[in-house]
Amino acid sequence: MDAFYASVELLRYPDLQGQPVVIGGGRRHPPQPLDEAQADGPRRYARLRDYAGRGVITTATYAARALGVHSGMGLMKAAALAPDAILLPVDFDAYRRHSRLFKAAVAEVAPVIEDRGIDEIYIDLSDVPGARDTVGGDPLGGVRAIGQRLKQAVKDATGLTCSVGITPNKLLSKLSSDLDKPDGLTLLMPADIPARLWPLPAARINGIGPKANERLAALGIHTIGELAAAPLGQLLEEFGSNQGHWLHEAAHGRDDRPVVTWREPKSISRETTFERDLHPRDDRATLGPIFTRLCEQLAADLVRKGCTGRSIGVKLRYDDFRIVTRSITVPQPTRDAAEIRLWAGRCLKTVPLDRRLRLIGVKMASLLVGDGQSADAASHANDPLTAHESLPLFDFTESA
Repeated sequence: MDAFYASVELLRYPDLQGQPVVIGGGRRHPPQPLDEAQADGPRRYARLRDYAGRGVITTATYAARALGVHSGMGLMKAAALAPDAILLPVDFDAYRRHSRLFKAAVAEVAPVIEDRGIDEIYIDLSDVPGARDTVGGDPLGGVRAIGQRLKQAVKDATGLTCSVGITPNKLLSKLSSDLDKPDGLTLLMPADIPARLWPLPAARINGIGPKANERLAALGIHTIGELAAAPLGQLLEEFGSNQGHWLHEAAHGRDDRPVVTWREPKSISRETTFERDLHPRDDRATLGPIFTRLCEQLAADLVRKGCTGRSIGVKLRYDDFRIVTRSITVPQPTRDAAEIRLWAGRCLKTVPLDRRLRLIGVKMASLLVGDGQSADAASHANDPLTAHESLPLFDFTESA
């Protein structure tokens, strides 16, 4: 999907089309109507220059990206580059809803789908009727037409555009889907690799991260073409057998991974970064409800994914940026918010609470498919926790 979160917001605020827009900073700074009597009338939008806090960009429109801002960048840093960019709050409920819509629309055309997240999928077109047809002398005419059908189906279902890369394998499709964004349709065959892919930076290959890219640069390898030309022995010596062979194959566009229609999640987590550092003692009345809400959200995620878990963990980031994690194995698989809250609270008892906190999170691992509990308990997994279950987490024994 093209700039997915931002594009969903532009459906809601069409007057922002073509403008630099940044999504992030939680749910603060919602647009305000200029006239309270006209809720659907002109609005007043927050500007990036007015933001103060630790939030990061979730996504940005292409107009904002042209100014140098991008996903994961701190909002305060982004404000120095694009102070007049409009800042909108995140709305993950809306993004999940549109995600379900676009995937359902694709499934009507091509049902073999690998879900890669809220805004990205792989599709196997091998057995879709017409995919191998020659149309008007074009041997790829049939599959090109299916690509157009996919794009139109997504547009009709969501009002949003997407970019499609059609190639012989997943590695090439991932690369190709980015070549002609936004609203692109790119067909790329092995014969096209030298002209279209080899001039690109090596880091464009999904799987070459910053550290690997630095090591390649130290070898004088900066582009995919230079990587393809590198002696295999050199890559094996520098990166080892497995990664060296993979780099060599990837640079030549070879990838034999199948489209996987089901992938069991390894873990599910929820976390939040605070606008200011919070102290476990002085701010425990604030921290308790925040942590309780994270447990409720995690329980809802587990219900939505049809999973339970046996390992509950917590994550803390202190004001000196150190990260501490703890986990505990529970007696029975659960996705109940109260149970998660209880055991996560016990995890917190085992970590140092002598410094201010920047971030707190809760995680469920050792996942199992199914509810792992009675129907009555499952029906309450999304219920808000009781007052007893929401008591302050950070209890200290005061000496007289």
